[in-house]
This record gives sequence, C-alpha cells and structure tokens, in this order.
Amino acid sequence: MKRIGFVLLILAAFLNYRTSAQSPFREKYRPQFHFTPEKNWINDPNGLVFYGGEYHMFYQYNPYGNKWGHMSWGHAVSKDLVHWKELPVAIPEAPPLTIFSGSAVVDPFNTSGFVQKLGQVPMVAIYTADIPNSNQSQHIAYSLDSGRTFTKFNFNPVLDLEKKDFRDPKVFWHEPTKKWIMAVMWPHEKKVQFYNSKTLKAWTLLSEFGPAGDTSGIWECPDLFRVPIAGSPGKYKWVFMMSPAPYMQYFVGEFDGTKFINESATDKIYRPDYGPDYYAAIVYNNLPPGIAPVSIGWVNNWQYAGDIPAGEWRGAMSLPRSLSLKRVGAEWILLQNPADELASLKKKDVQLNAGQEIALEDQSFMLEWQWSANAAGVQEISLGDNELVISYNASTKEVGLDRSGSKGFDHAAYRSNSVYKTIFPGTPPANLKFRLYFDESIAELYVGDGEVAMTAQVFAGGPMNKIRFAPSGAGQALLYRDLEGYR
Repeated sequence: MKRIGFVLLILAAFLNYRTSAQSPFREKYRPQFHFTPEKNWINDPNGLVFYGGEYHMFYQYNPYGNKWGHMSWGHAVSKDLVHWKELPVAIPEAPPLTIFSGSAVVDPFNTSGFVQKLGQVPMVAIYTADIPNSNQSQHIAYSLDSGRTFTKFNFNPVLDLEKKDFRDPKVFWHEPTKKWIMAVMWPHEKKVQFYNSKTLKAWTLLSEFGPAGDTSGIWECPDLFRVPIAGSPGKYKWVFMMSPAPYMQYFVGEFDGTKFINESATDKIYRPDYGPDYYAAIVYNNLPPGIAPVSIGWVNNWQYAGDIPAGEWRGAMSLPRSLSLKRVGAEWILLQNPADELASLKKKDVQLNAGQEIALEDQSFMLEWQWSANAAGVQEISLGDNELVISYNASTKEVGLDRSGSKGFDHAAYRSNSVYKTIFPGTPPANLKFRLYFDESIAELYVGDGEVAMTAQVFAGGPMNKIRFAPSGAGQALLYRDLEGYR
C-alpha cells in the first residue's frame, strides 16, 4: 500500500507539473494566435527583419515583471509569421541605460565593418538608449550569429543631439543613393528627422517633416517604406507611418532620398487602424524582392496598458498585415490584409445563415461575411452577451466597433475608449466583405479589400463564442473558421 501510495503521489506531482507547465498559455484572456511572451511585459515591436529564412521580431520587453520598466529587447523568430519561438533577451538594459525602440537591418556588403571572418553577415540593431529624465541618443549593436547574440558598438552613441526626448530610429537601405536612411522622432515638437549614412556609424541630417495631421499626442515610432499600388504592377508610392499617442496615422507621397513629399490631404487624418488598440506598427526590413510590405503592431493602449487584466504576461502583437495602396478619388488609401501565411491556421469551416444564433466551439476563431450596401438600417453582429458589436450603416457607409458592453475590465479609460466608428472610403461594392479575427480577448476587423482595419481588446465578463446576427441584410452569409494557436 505504501508503495502504491508513493507511486500515486509521484504521478500526481507529475500531472501537477504538466498542468502548471502548460498553464501559462491558457490563462483567461490569453490570445492563442496573436504573439505573447510566456511571461512579463511587452510593448512596441522593434527590429522586424527577415534573414536566413526567419522572420525576426524584437520587441520592448521587461525581463523582470508584467509592468513597464527595465526596457530591453525581447526576441522571437518564425518561419511563417504564424508559429513563433521565443528566444532569450537579445539586448538587455545596462543601467543607467535602458534599451528603447528601434529597428534592425541586414548589412550584406559589410558597410558597418563588423565582419570578423569570411562568410559572416552582420545584423545591426539601431535603438534609442535612454537615460531616464536626462538623455536619449541612438546606439547600435551587431550580431554575427543570425540575431542570437548582440555586441554593443564600442563607440556609441552614433547620433546624440543631447536631447531628453529624441527616439525610435527606423533604418533602411535606400538603393538609389546607396546609403542607409534613418527616420527618428522629436516627440514633443511632433516632427521626424531624416538622416543618411554610409556606415551606420556616422549620420548626416537630410530634412524634417511635420507637424502635420494628428498633433494631439506626442509623436513616436516612425517608419518610411515603399508600398505597391494595387492593380498597377511595378508602380509604388512611399508611406510615412507613425504613432501620435495613443493612436497611429500615415501619409502617402514620395521620397527622393533626401526628403518626404506628402501627397495626402492636410485637413484629414488617415489611420492604419481605426480602433483603440493598435500602436507602434512598423514594417519588416529585408523581405525578398516582390513581397509586399508586412507590418506588425502592438495591441494595447497607453491609457490603460499597465492595468489590463492579464496574467504573468501583459501585452500582445497584432496579426502580420500585408500592405498595398489604392487610389480612391483624390486620396491614397492604405490597404491592410492579414498576411497570406495566416491561412495555415484554418482547421474547419462551418457555413452559417443570416439571422441565426450559434455557439462556437472555442473563443479563437475567424468570421467572414458580407453585408449589402443597399440594405436599410444598421446591420449588426454581436459576440457574447453583446460584449462586442460590429455594425455597418449602408446609408452613411459607417463601420462600427462597440465593446462598451464588455464586463471584464472596469477601468475608466477603457470604458471611455469603447465605441469606434469610421466611414468606408469611396463607393463600397454591392456586397461588402467583413473579416473578424477574434482571439480570446483581441478583435481584429478587416473591411472590404482592407480599406478599413479596426483592432480592440475585449475583456468580456462571460464566454464570447456565442454569435448573433441582426435579422437585417437578407442574403448575407458567414463562414466560421475554428483556429488553432501559434504554439
């Protein structure tokens, strides 16, 4: 009996170990196909770069807890933008310096001079080193082992204006001028500066852009990149995208190697995402030729980010988005669609009918449906006990996202940022397509060909797998896809 009891005790301990080992990715509200670290705080994606068949995602990370602080660069890699492997901290803080946002590049021609032996290709991280309440300057570090370990440059900083707020360098190679270009922010002045360099070590000021568009918040996390025009092979425009806290905006125009020439309307704000929880998105460097830009953003909002009801983890990344541009009248509209690789998440399809109520199997799923552009009144889909409502008013072309019914997070700023609406640009098709990716506590909505994207965290008080359709919009159809996670 004692032997049996001992065996049972060992078995119980083993099962308890397995349960505890598996539990970090099954906590309440933990996304299943949006990236989260096993534990601790994350915010801005940094250093998105493709190299050696891997998508590298560095990000702002606190190695010591689930609140903002001790900023370092965390690191994850993926072969397909869907299934991620979390790696050790890539660039840790070195008090008094903390490691703020930035970017990473691959330097195949060794312009930086960091190669030590034949066959090496440097990956160079460019980031803001922050001395709290004192100075922000731009530093570099290099890796000769595919981003697994980094060595900080001995002669940092490489750009220092002796300013308290001067941050978030985004660097890319500009082929026509054969130089590196850096976009870096003056947050409170609400402008971006552009620099160039031959070596990544010495930088020359080229021009400035801003203030413009949304100047209600500080400016952060700039990105400048070339985007293909949908339906016009070989044609491109340049997009300058940035984050006026706590939201984002973009401008479309040209970049001549020295300055950005804005062609967007100066009296209108264009957002890559019209929801409350999408910030600091940047695009991948070094993608293979012919691949459209791919962006990833942080799913959170600084007004309540530190208080969301997460577990040991706090913060998540958006789905990867493929970008293109579309001309709508006199305007350029950024089209955003989930990257094609996400199709690998599909497990099964279930056809649903208009007006039907159904309970799905889990709380990580994708819904596809169409609403008639000629329908009268407001058409709606609700999740859970009306804790998330997606709507479309065909008369006004207004797309709505409403999480005001969510009952799991009693926070004043979350409550006051719960109803979002935007006008679909141009003339919608007769049947307007909607795609909603819902993942435990994250909703990403894409409308039409990607003309509208809206992202929101939804901390519900009950299950969110019950779907209800308003009886309007005869002929609409919905395809439910049960999604499996990225782990």
